[in-house]
Amino acid sequence: MGSRIRENVKHFFECFCELVPPCQDKEPWIIQQFPDKYKDEEVLKSVPKFAYPCKLENDVIEHYSFVLTDLESKWTFGFCRHDPKAETAIVVLSYLPWHQAFYKFLDTTAVLMHSSRTEDLREFLTAVYNAKLGEPGKKFTVSFNRGESIFSIDIPRPFQLPSIPENRNLTEYFNAVDAQNMMIIFASMLYERRIIFVSKKLQRLSACAQSANDIIYPMIWQHIFIPVLPMSLIDYLLAPIPFLIGVPEEVFKQVHRIEIGDVVILDADTNTIDTPFDDLNNLPQEVITSLKKQLRNKSLGDGVSRAFLRALVQLIGGYRDALRFEPGQKVTFDKEKFIETRPVSLQPFLRQMLQLQIFQQFIEERLMMLNTGQGFSDEFEYELERYSAKSGSKLKQQYREWTSTMRKEGTAFFKSVKDKVSVTHLDSQ
Repeated sequence: MGSRIRENVKHFFECFCELVPPCQDKEPWIIQQFPDKYKDEEVLKSVPKFAYPCKLENDVIEHYSFVLTDLESKWTFGFCRHDPKAETAIVVLSYLPWHQAFYKFLDTTAVLMHSSRTEDLREFLTAVYNAKLGEPGKKFTVSFNRGESIFSIDIPRPFQLPSIPENRNLTEYFNAVDAQNMMIIFASMLYERRIIFVSKKLQRLSACAQSANDIIYPMIWQHIFIPVLPMSLIDYLLAPIPFLIGVPEEVFKQVHRIEIGDVVILDADTNTIDTPFDDLNNLPQEVITSLKKQLRNKSLGDGVSRAFLRALVQLIGGYRDALRFEPGQKVTFDKEKFIETRPVSLQPFLRQMLQLQIFQQFIEERLMMLNTGQGFSDEFEYELERYSAKSGSKLKQQYREWTSTMRKEGTAFFKSVKDKVSVTHLDSQ
């Protein structure tokens, strides 16, 4: 369990592939890849299935993304480009979830594939693959075409909230699905349901699934996550465990509704939702009221993602009061204190939340940040600080006491760790 994103990524991309579509009885296959040394056979075997997940009928260029999960539950992102005028599809695999950057990268490679100089594409791919990734918030810039052209993208800042219209996924999700249905999906994710998105358009499908995952930040979906489900993996819909799956309409037609049981289904083409649960109304009423208010007239910038972030601050921001500091010991989390210190109206839901894997992952991550000396430097903690500051004086006082305790006990803890490291080092000499 934990973050699904890899750390210390060395390359902008891991592998670039060009694929031929299925023909008669022949499956789609990779006709070229870069670099040649990429040898993850399991991933390469999966790419054709996701590049051609079903029969495609598009008359415009379409970008979409898919996700492959390894044995350590880490994600590899696949970004795909289909051009109705092209005879092949192109895919780039990366450990980085930078959708806008990779769609731009695919557009650039598509142009170079039709260059009069056949070596232009390989030279570009080599230059980008070997380029060193810069710092968050900076530019990643690579020159190509013998120095005459530049490929440049902004490196996202960690914990940066998705914004409209800059973030294509959230923009697509917000345009396709109204606030009410976005809230129902949000609530269903907090209850870890089996959730299906359906659409004719792969671009819309993957955008909605990726955005639904983004707006439960700072939590991360810990279960099956397939933004675009290929026909060959249709049996995943029968899994009796939580999932978040985007199903192309062509694939969904092959499903017998009665076989998949209790599931939340959102049709992103018609903005209609079918659910056997009342998850939204089972959230604490003050959280729903506040979220609805926040979502009104919040369509631009990070207003939509921040509205959901504030709802989570209301729900789980009180985890701070349940942190236990012992001099020389790691910071721990007291589950009972977490419940006891919350308003009575929140307690029934929070008791359920303690059992959720997405909440357990959140607590593990917060403790790791504290115990490794990273401190709190993400949007959730900044929003929690703002919420505490403008709430009643009691909350302000609680926050002051908490930060004071953190400074005192944290300093003692880090000093003891440092002392232990020094002693170990001396003993080893």
